[in-house]
Amino acid sequence: MAKNLIIYYSRKGENYWNGGIKKLEKGNTEIVAEYIQKAVGGDLFEVETVKSYSDDYYICIDEAKKELRENARPELKKYLTGIENYDNIFVCGPCWWGTFPCAVFSLLERLDFKGKKVMAVMTHEGSGLGGSESDLKKLCVGASFGSGIAVHGAEASMSESRIAKWARHEAE
Repeated sequence: MAKNLIIYYSRKGENYWNGGIKKLEKGNTEIVAEYIQKAVGGDLFEVETVKSYSDDYYICIDEAKKELRENARPELKKYLTGIENYDNIFVCGPCWWGTFPCAVFSLLERLDFKGKKVMAVMTHEGSGLGGSESDLKKLCVGASFGSGIAVHGAEASMSESRIAKWARHEAE
């Protein structure tokens, strides 16, 4: 049986939601990551930055844009030391300026993906997968890639059956 790792970055608090700002107790991406785990089993790993992004959504997106422009790699509270015990790696994040938050890249660049199957999971409010799949292909050298899934953030909590069906197919 394949062993699964679900890596995710998720934003709690102020989020863009169907054209406005809504305060979330649990981030959309965290909800989706938990649905993946429930469907296929595996370990969750939350990407957390040492320096928090602003609580204000609009300031946060400016911070994210600056990081992307500078190709920044924010320091994380913890890192995975290896992924050799896993077969499938689900990489989950919100779509920030067309890709994953740079904090996700801080983690991925340290790992050896040879022989692993990687899938992009993106929560969004209209951007779909953006460039997340092509960015993963640049970072996850030696991996094979399954199909990614884009989940409209405002519908994340209502998407369990769709996510579960996709995850079970990818984890085969």
